[in-house]
Amino acid sequence: MKRLIALTVLPAALAGCTSLAPEHSRPELPVAPEYDTALRPDGTVVASQLSYREWFADPRLRTLVATALENNRDLVAATARIEQARARYRIEDSRRLPTAVADASGTRARQSVTTGAGGPAVPVTGNRFQIGVGVSAFELDFWGRVANLSDAARAEYLATIAAQRAFYLSLIADTANTYFEIVETEEQIALAEATTESRREGLRIAKLRLDSGVTSALPYRQAETLLTQAEQQLAAERLALAQLRNQLLVLVGGREPAALPQGIPLAAQTNGHQLAAGMPSDLLLVRPDIVAAEERLRAARANIGAARAAFFPTISLTGSTGFASGSLDNLFDSDGFGWSFGPSISLPIFDWGAREANLDLARALEVEEVANYDRTVQTAFREVSDALAGRRYLAEQVETLERAVVAQERIARIARLRYREGVADYLEVLDAERNLFTAQQQLLATRRGALQNQATLFVALGGGFERSEDPS
Repeated sequence: MKRLIALTVLPAALAGCTSLAPEHSRPELPVAPEYDTALRPDGTVVASQLSYREWFADPRLRTLVATALENNRDLVAATARIEQARARYRIEDSRRLPTAVADASGTRARQSVTTGAGGPAVPVTGNRFQIGVGVSAFELDFWGRVANLSDAARAEYLATIAAQRAFYLSLIADTANTYFEIVETEEQIALAEATTESRREGLRIAKLRLDSGVTSALPYRQAETLLTQAEQQLAAERLALAQLRNQLLVLVGGREPAALPQGIPLAAQTNGHQLAAGMPSDLLLVRPDIVAAEERLRAARANIGAARAAFFPTISLTGSTGFASGSLDNLFDSDGFGWSFGPSISLPIFDWGAREANLDLARALEVEEVANYDRTVQTAFREVSDALAGRRYLAEQVETLERAVVAQERIARIARLRYREGVADYLEVLDAERNLFTAQQQLLATRRGALQNQATLFVALGGGFERSEDPS
């Protein structure tokens, strides 16, 4: 038994003497060292320290996000890919240690045995029993080939976890953006319904004026045109709402929660948090898509080490020990004990350039992963920069449009009074009503855009995870 223990432990002690993989280091930051200072107001809240429940003020939205994180099929698939990557890593890592196999056999055979020189053959029937433990061919990892393959599998596993975390955040953003579009569309429908009702009343009055001979048919037809425009817009908004609700159903996993809390109008969707932008280098730690890209780069470099090790000899060990006897009673006697131990070495002499090509492939994959890492960092920098710009300029647009709506309401009211007094024709009312309706629509759309931009900035800065729901 002592020999067996030594046979098992010795290869593990000899394995993993060196590594031929390039040393891992992050590429130089491929973006500006800081964001545009003009777009960075003094924020004090760090996004990566906030959960989506703390960020979103709308209780209806929080419920929908929680449902999506629980039931979304793409997120379930991403979680399953983590288990797949974990299993692949365990398979590769297990090859760094010897594999022990226990076996036992028993046979009974009849064979002819010659009794002497020239003597007759005599049939003999006998038993053969054997039990033992063996170590399968185990590679002594002097050059780190097996260790690098294990490191590559581990890095792929960690990259899969980070990719799932990235999808987790993108699902929060997609659900929030779709919800804000639904709220905007519902408010657009309410606006269109009110406008339609108002214009239907205007058409009734125009018909009375036409029938009494006060005006010609032209104002009546113009009022009719205003009504049809509002009705067409109402139908279009209802179609958009149906499509958006179908889109939301897919995000939340097929069905909405049975009891949803009351939502909040666009104008009241404020949470009081002012996010701190931080520095671009902060994204390297809080953005899971960047973490995933770095782990894939680490895996590519480990594969280079494995490809380099293929140029060196492969040394393997096999061994076994156990007992054999012709009867079960004497199976464990010292006379029946035996063992075997043997190393082997192999080195391809000529392989038509296969190893060189494999190394070239590993190096080319490293170059690709460096480029992918740089692109991921640049994309993250652009997303944050765009959201910072949106935070400032969309807020300015909302403020401007609010003033424009107030002004258009006054113009429309004056135009209607002028028409009733006979000072102006109905064309002035037509233009004023159209401009008011357009300004109101633009205000709703811009409020929705500002809210979507806030959600994008929150997720782009790594916010959204909740400890109890952190998929890591």
